[in-house]
Amino acid sequence: MAYASHIINHSKRLRNVPKLLRYDHAVLVRWFSNGAQSSVCKREDVAKIRPLGYAPAERETVSKFVGSHPVSYCLSKKTLSRTVMRSGITMGGVVYSRGLLCSQALSRRGFASDAGLPPCQEIGMPSLSPTMTEGNIARWLKKEGDKVSPGEVLCEVETDKATVEMECMEEGYLAKIIKGDGSKEIKVGEIIAITVEEEGDIAKFKDYSPPASDSGAPAAKDSAAPPPPKQEPVEQPASSPEPKTPKPTSSPSEDRIFASPLARKLAEEHKVPLSSIKGTGPDGHIVKADIEDYLASRGKEVSAPTPKTKDAKLAALDYVDIPHSQIRKVTASRLLFSKQTIPHYYLTVDTCVDKLMDLRSQLNSLQEASGGKRISVNDLVIKAAALALRKVPQCNSSWTDDYIRQYNNVNINVAVQTDNGLYVPVIRDADKKGLSSIAEEVKNLAQKAKENSLKPEDYEGGTFTVSNLGGPFGIKQFCAIINPPQSGILAVGSAEKRVIPGSGPDQFKFASFMSVTLSCDHRVIDGAIGAEWLKAFKGYIENPESMLL
Repeated sequence: MAYASHIINHSKRLRNVPKLLRYDHAVLVRWFSNGAQSSVCKREDVAKIRPLGYAPAERETVSKFVGSHPVSYCLSKKTLSRTVMRSGITMGGVVYSRGLLCSQALSRRGFASDAGLPPCQEIGMPSLSPTMTEGNIARWLKKEGDKVSPGEVLCEVETDKATVEMECMEEGYLAKIIKGDGSKEIKVGEIIAITVEEEGDIAKFKDYSPPASDSGAPAAKDSAAPPPPKQEPVEQPASSPEPKTPKPTSSPSEDRIFASPLARKLAEEHKVPLSSIKGTGPDGHIVKADIEDYLASRGKEVSAPTPKTKDAKLAALDYVDIPHSQIRKVTASRLLFSKQTIPHYYLTVDTCVDKLMDLRSQLNSLQEASGGKRISVNDLVIKAAALALRKVPQCNSSWTDDYIRQYNNVNINVAVQTDNGLYVPVIRDADKKGLSSIAEEVKNLAQKAKENSLKPEDYEGGTFTVSNLGGPFGIKQFCAIINPPQSGILAVGSAEKRVIPGSGPDQFKFASFMSVTLSCDHRVIDGAIGAEWLKAFKGYIENPESMLL
């Protein structure tokens, strides 16, 4: 520590060192000590030091301090990157930016390999959504050799929810594309490209490939393989007299027959009495070979007709394996988690939609005259659900282990089915928006979902979900699975005409009713609270004029 303080106080050129000492105090002491060796890297190679943004004289000054230690530094005015030189293993590093630890920094600067390649920057697969663990490369917008600048789009990445553009963070040249167009299931952090600072260094990475794991373990196993054959001849003579010695001990238990499970099964299939067979296995046990020899002596063949018929049936099956899409994988895991951990219960109510249909017709006449989007029944349902959540805020909540979080914003997720899977884009502050605004936003988000071009801000942050299978598919009534961490989802069925009593004793009339089912998380929404929310929702649907107030 005294030596490090001496260096810092007497060097006018290393003004960034105090910042480094403040971030990684103990590690820096070990690196700057004469007799110390880095606990991260145990090689004794001399590191090549290339501080970015410093004059040659300043670089020499830095090399005096750490020239004998296997650590390479890249210093700039804004960032400090500490990277351990790789020797056949993957390089790791820690990136500090303006005093903040960036744990998700996926671009790492350092020496490409121990083959004398120039300094480079490894770009890893970024984490573009909270649930993303792997992604696909849709296509590269930059080619190898192209110059890249901060803010330019490098490639399009298919996440677990949408296709997102990946931007470049630093200026340089794209030297090597590790994962090309269409690459699938790339883990977050896995290297996908290499960039360099100098254009002349591009050709040196033509045949570059990320280092693979060491193959020393298989070699060790192969070298250890020869000893077993040497032990076999020694053990064989010792084991030969063993069957003879236990025979006297087995005689007292003559009424019990010892046989292997396979031998017993084979004997049962062919109705062979085990008492009539002499075992040749260890300790006189009856083995499969004994049963087969007995059957051969009786002139019977050991056959298995049943498996043959099963194999014939299986061979006749005709099928196609469809690979999982990223969104289907995430949807499956989240819904499985929801069903396993959330105590669901369901409340269903029928709502008369005659007045709602009349209001919709009037509003669509005004929309067509003004050139706006037509309003659907689903748009009116979203508005009614949002207003009901504002009226009963307990349903606009989510469960945590320590508390129930009640949201002030009413953001409605809308389930949209596409060829790739199920998406749930969000309508933010739906309780404050007009019907025309909701209608236009729903149609735009549904189109983006079908084109697989939703961005994270288009589907994150929802507090309640609406799923409508009635209008598009004619489903009368169903129960939806809650979208965690939300505590409720509304399943909307189709409207159907029913005969109901009229004003007189013998009078009847027709009315249209729509069934809706509310799925509730019982940890958050008690039965009475769920019923109160449905009562508020039904009031807005059956008296739609109140939604316009």
